[in-house]
Order: sequence, then structure tokens, then C-alpha cells
Amino acid sequence: MKRIVIFASGSGTNAENLIKFFHNRDNASVIQVLTNNPHAKVLDRCKKLKVSALSFNRVAFTKTDDILNILKASNPDLIVLAGFLWKFPDNILNAFPNKVINVHPALLPKYGGKGMYGMHVHEAVVKNNEKETGITIHYVNEHYDEGAIIFQAKCDVNSNDSAEAVAAKIHELEMEHFPRVVERLLLNKI
Repeated sequence: MKRIVIFASGSGTNAENLIKFFHNRDNASVIQVLTNNPHAKVLDRCKKLKVSALSFNRVAFTKTDDILNILKASNPDLIVLAGFLWKFPDNILNAFPNKVINVHPALLPKYGGKGMYGMHVHEAVVKNNEKETGITIHYVNEHYDEGAIIFQAKCDVNSNDSAEAVAAKIHELEMEHFPRVVERLLLNKI
């Protein structure tokens, strides 16, 4: 049984989707969710879904080995960032090489980097009159959104689409593709 740990910062819809996708599967399960936001809705979702969840502060994440030690004890096969907004520290990346992935709400390398998340991305896509956008699932390295690309899915952007409309399209792509790509990675099919 493969073990997944999720990092999230906000509402947790991607985390919930992953938890539900792997619930009652015999190949993998989400064993824990970690968040940097003690008020994140993902904590409520985890409570309802009976998945271990805890929050931590920046010191525990970047200045100590506290989170690294939690991860070592959990022994995940894959660490999945699902709306997690902090840059991942080197000590965790070095301890789990090629085991940390992220979903980004754009077709990287466009609209990546520090500060490019959520509505910031969708607003930039609309402002620049892009004809298409999508999601990128990629490995996490020491730079924001620069790790090797694992998978991309695209959708059209219409001239009358608002940033909110683009966000809805991106959300659909995440819900459809993210769990399947995680499963394929865990089963060494990518």
C-alpha cells in the first residue's frame, strides 16, 4: 500500500478529491494532511473524512527539522502539494528526492514563480488574452514552479471569460486529472 501525504494551505478541495479518490483503494491511501494555515478549511474536510491533519508554523517548516521528522515518521511514497503556497525547504526536498509534486493552475513555464497562484494566475491569463490555459503537475525543486513537468492538461480561454470562469475550468481539470496522475506515478506508469 503506497502512502500519500498532502500539503495544503486553503480550502482543500484538491486534498478532499485525492482523499476520496484513494479511499478504499488497495494500491494507495492518503495518510496525512499538513497545513501552514491553522484556519484552513482543509482541516475541517480532513476531520469529516477521518484523515489525520495538523497545522504548523513557518519556524517548524523552515528553521527546524520538525516537519521533516514528521514526514520521516510517516514514510510517504509521495508528497503532494495541493494548493500549498510556501516554498518547500531543501531539507525535505533532499530527504525525499523526486517524491514531492505540485499542481499548478497554468501551463508552465507560463505564469509560474513567486506570487503566481490562484486568482493571480487566472487574472494574468485573462489580462494577456491567452487562448488557452490549463494545469501542470510537476516535481518540486528548490525554485518555484521550475521542477520537471510530469503532466499537462489544457482548456480554451474564451474572449469573454472572466478570471472566475477560468478558475472554474482549471478546477475541473484538477478534479479530473490530479488523482489519476498521482495514482499513475505511484504505480510507476509515468
